[in-house]
Amino acid sequence: MGMGMDDVTTARPVKDPSTTVAEAPRGDRAAAPAGRLKAPPKPKRRRGINVSDPVADMLTRIRNGVGARHETVTMPSSRMKVEIAKILKTQGFIGGFDQANGELAVKMKYIGGKVPAMSGIRRISKPGLRVYARKTEMPRVLGGLGIVIVSTSSGLMTGRDAEKKGLGGEVLAYVW
Repeated sequence: MGMGMDDVTTARPVKDPSTTVAEAPRGDRAAAPAGRLKAPPKPKRRRGINVSDPVADMLTRIRNGVGARHETVTMPSSRMKVEIAKILKTQGFIGGFDQANGELAVKMKYIGGKVPAMSGIRRISKPGLRVYARKTEMPRVLGGLGIVIVSTSSGLMTGRDAEKKGLGGEVLAYVW
């Protein structure tokens, strides 16, 4: 009476219908345990793209809009973006801008309907590498043909205005 392979039975778990919710596999859970109230769903908010550098995002949108010959470019609004748009408007690089419902719409300017008034725009000081300029070391763009946008203790202004007021600050962008 030797034991062969046919005589050995293997133990297999038997599914017991009396298992509790905590013991049930993840897919078999029907509902939360009694006594726990389900929280109401959170209101859905419109979420934009998470941007680590909003100023660079604004300058990129303007650069892309000029390259694609768009009439207007829209972007989320902030006080700094509005100040940059004011500087670009007074210097003649954009046609104008409107601010409504948290959106900033920048109207592009084209000379003769074809050539953009702004041929280039570049972010200088970035979150990973801040660039500052003293009042005596304000950079010049294209030998004075372009402008420098500087953030000073008196607000955003062009490099020339900062030099006149004797202020230095963070060099945000070059525009030409």
